[in-house]
Amino acid sequence: MIKKFISLEWKSFIRSASFKTNLALKILMGLGALYFIFVFAGMGIGLFFGLEKAGFEPLSKINQFLIYFFVGDLVIRYFFQKMPIVNIKPLLLMPFKKSKIVNYALGKTAVSFFNWMYAFFFIPFSIILLVQGYNPLGVITWHLGMLAMIYINNFINVFLNDKTVFVVLLGLVFAVFGGLQYYGYFDLTTFTQPYFQGLYEKPWMLIFPLIVLFGIIKYAFSYFNSRMYLDAGLAKKENIATNENLDWLNRFGKISVFLKNDIKLIKRNKRSKTTVFMSVLFLFYGLLFFGNAIEVYDGPFWRMFAAVFVTGGFLFSFGQFVPSWDSAYYPLMMTQNIKYKEYLQSKWWLVVIATGISTVICLPYLYFGWETYLAILVGAVFNMGVNAHLVLLGGAFIKTPIDLTSGKKAFGDKSSFNIKTLLISLPKMLGPMALYAIGHFTLGPVFGYALVAIAGLIGFAFRDKVFNQIIKIYKSEKYKTIAAYKQNN
Repeated sequence: MIKKFISLEWKSFIRSASFKTNLALKILMGLGALYFIFVFAGMGIGLFFGLEKAGFEPLSKINQFLIYFFVGDLVIRYFFQKMPIVNIKPLLLMPFKKSKIVNYALGKTAVSFFNWMYAFFFIPFSIILLVQGYNPLGVITWHLGMLAMIYINNFINVFLNDKTVFVVLLGLVFAVFGGLQYYGYFDLTTFTQPYFQGLYEKPWMLIFPLIVLFGIIKYAFSYFNSRMYLDAGLAKKENIATNENLDWLNRFGKISVFLKNDIKLIKRNKRSKTTVFMSVLFLFYGLLFFGNAIEVYDGPFWRMFAAVFVTGGFLFSFGQFVPSWDSAYYPLMMTQNIKYKEYLQSKWWLVVIATGISTVICLPYLYFGWETYLAILVGAVFNMGVNAHLVLLGGAFIKTPIDLTSGKKAFGDKSSFNIKTLLISLPKMLGPMALYAIGHFTLGPVFGYALVAIAGLIGFAFRDKVFNQIIKIYKSEKYKTIAAYKQNN
């Protein structure tokens, strides 16, 4: 049965319209996996001796901060771990037991890279503990306890679909705890460290994470098995329709129809809400750069990077999926008397307005000095004048149908990646950094900011000509886009 499921997924992969894109992405993901394997292996070997050299007892010190590791792992999993979903609708019509389908789907999560990559840290670290004379039984129970905690996170993540607010709040709460501990007000690890240390000192404590793990696996199986039927478990939720006029948008003329449609889409669908919520988090990213929170980011070029990033949250998260947000009815739109220029201008105005709002919200960054906010203003001008056009240009090559009812994968889908979109994306961040560098090393930082601002103003001045070129590309890609949006895989 498992062999049959694997065969079906392999055929789905090689027959997909985005096979080349998927294959290229798999290769890049493999290279990324090798990098993380190397990093974790290096940490597993070197961390013991590094902590020992610093005067700490290595295992105890590691156990002290494991609570932050596992919470961070859960947050990262939520946003980046792709849940291996099985297309169960056609399978339910075939002579397969529901229990087999559920077992296969949950089993796929168990072999996720997010689970076994940690083995390259914990296995070398455990071996070093044994070599250094630690209690073998204690090391084994501690290692198994870590393995159980990793898989507990894995199955918790299965249930966190569309729980973005909860996950973000969880991350923020523990970030606050970390800050309180750093400044010496409250040490959460005094309560959590004894548990992790107990897995080594008291081997019988291994029973607790194992009970939790087996319990959550059993619950996950019964939960999905009981809901796997077409007439209820897979039925779409019907919401009461509401009518919103949004008359204040009429001032934008013909494009107001598209603006109203986009605002309603954002307010009513899980995926778009999640993306907009994530764009708000971009506003806080500047604290890492402007607040000197991380020493490696303390530099003039990173200041410009952050300025573009904090004001372009909506542009990068929502704008990059134009026109995929309309994929459900894009073929219908193409049969109507709709002008591409009006359609694209509405998207442009949407990201420009959002960028302007983000710039105003960033006013508290004046706390770090006038030059910091000047960088933010300049970054906003570049986003409006240049990056707003680049995201629309990139959209012509993105063939990613979006399920608006899904709140997962807020950072994008695999089929949104290809070489063209990658090349178009590079100038978004590297462009302003390069322009600022030219000015910084010639006449000083103010001239660097001026060059970035001038580039944005030039983008505004030649907006119509740029739109005409983008429209030609959209028309040439029109039928490929329509065909791709009809693909389910």
